[in-house]
Amino acid sequence: MTPMQKIKAAFFDIDGTLLSFATRRVPASAARALQGMRDAGLRLFIASGRPPMYLTPLQKELDFRFDGYVLTNGQCCTDADGVPFYNQPLPAASVPALLRWLEEHPDVVCTFCEADYVYDNRHSEAVNARCRAAGMGLPDHPVEDPARALTRVTYQLNAYMPPDLDAPFAAAVPGFKAVRWNDVFADIIPADGGKTEGMARMLARFGLTPAEAIAFGDGGNDMEMLRAAGIGVAMGNAAPAVQAAANYVTASVDEDGIWKAARHFHLLG
Repeated sequence: MTPMQKIKAAFFDIDGTLLSFATRRVPASAARALQGMRDAGLRLFIASGRPPMYLTPLQKELDFRFDGYVLTNGQCCTDADGVPFYNQPLPAASVPALLRWLEEHPDVVCTFCEADYVYDNRHSEAVNARCRAAGMGLPDHPVEDPARALTRVTYQLNAYMPPDLDAPFAAAVPGFKAVRWNDVFADIIPADGGKTEGMARMLARFGLTPAEAIAFGDGGNDMEMLRAAGIGVAMGNAAPAVQAAANYVTASVDEDGIWKAARHFHLLG
């Protein structure tokens, strides 16, 4: 950060960044850091792969009012009250190709994320076993015919497939791309979408630029955002590739990483 740059906004991923995988809680130090940055005059935003309907648990846990929310990896942006001002769904013209691909890969569980409804195309004990081994929650949503996506607006998919299927999937389904959170599943979003796009839309709303933002993340879907921000901070629990994309690596979420980075960059009021 040069002397000419002043950080005026902060973006936070949720899972593995604000929210501990081990405790499923937001550390007290992270809550103090948020209040300290608010007191210092920063605008504070969420930037998550979660769809809007999955924000409620965090809001109950944290009891903190953010200035806005970048959701479904940048495809849905809302104001502080949850009112949308930017939406970019998956391209409807490519949904038939998606349905064909899923028929050809019957072992892939795919979660479809609409604005206020989430469903799976099927359930699979093999996928559940991989999720348990990774310490993750299971894709346990209502099962619907994925042909529903032909008539409903879908913002994101969570495809439970190995990394070696990412490139073949993108080739078979034009207009979609995979941004991988871990080896168990990938978030599927529009090819020209992502948290970086959502962050830019949010900042423009407040008359700010990415150079004036600091971003915190731990997953593969955070890498572009960390590179785009004036300061990109990777959590200590992030994979090596994510840490390499950041300007700074802080401690893990369970070791007061948010607080320590905020102190390091003198962002606390």
